[in-house]
Amino acid sequence: MTGGGMRSATRASPNVGNGVHQGRDRWAHFQMPLHYPRYTKADYETMPEWKLDCLLQQYGLPTMGDVEQKRKSAMGSFLWIQ
Repeated sequence: MTGGGMRSATRASPNVGNGVHQGRDRWAHFQMPLHYPRYTKADYETMPEWKLDCLLQQYGLPTMGDVEQKRKSAMGSFLWIQ
């Protein structure tokens, strides 16, 4: 058999390993945490700012603004209307 065998052809993605993200990959840094936060409205209302920052960053949400804006953002993102 000369030249008739199967060859394996693998090609690395151009974005793998080099840290470069294309325009369509702008959300490539987002990683969904394993669990949805289970805080109550009262929890968010008393949550310290550092914990709100960690929670919002974990879900790829902005952490700009004062603590009240962060609370409103977290409650709007994670609380279900009942």
